[in-house]
Amino acid sequence: MKIEKKDFEKMRAKYAREIGSGKPATNKKGKIKKQTDWIFFDRKSLEAILAETDPEKGGIRFYFTEYTSRTAKKYHPKQGELYNGLMTLVYEAASCEALAEEPGEDFENVGHSCPPTCQTPEKKRK
Repeated sequence: MKIEKKDFEKMRAKYAREIGSGKPATNKKGKIKKQTDWIFFDRKSLEAILAETDPEKGGIRFYFTEYTSRTAKKYHPKQGELYNGLMTLVYEAASCEALAEEPGEDFENVGHSCPPTCQTPEKKRK
């Protein structure tokens, strides 16, 4: 799913204030007791973002972020409360020549986080 730049900035700021500073993540209930263990990205999504880059110097820049209450509800309408306060990875196409530059404008987050989902899409279908 596409992540709007303003939402990316809020998620990145929440991560910097909490987890990125060595503090526990929080949500409306208080401190997060079980943080994200892993995030699964399917091959098709990763190949699609790589296709947007230069074959020699291109790559993917991943950002550690944390769902705010608002972004959790917006991007996971059915499970928003489960995502609130959890870490996630947001990414964008990048070039190794531009690594010192500020983030761009086009962000993606198509990963499946554990918790709360803890299953790859293939396991869910069975």
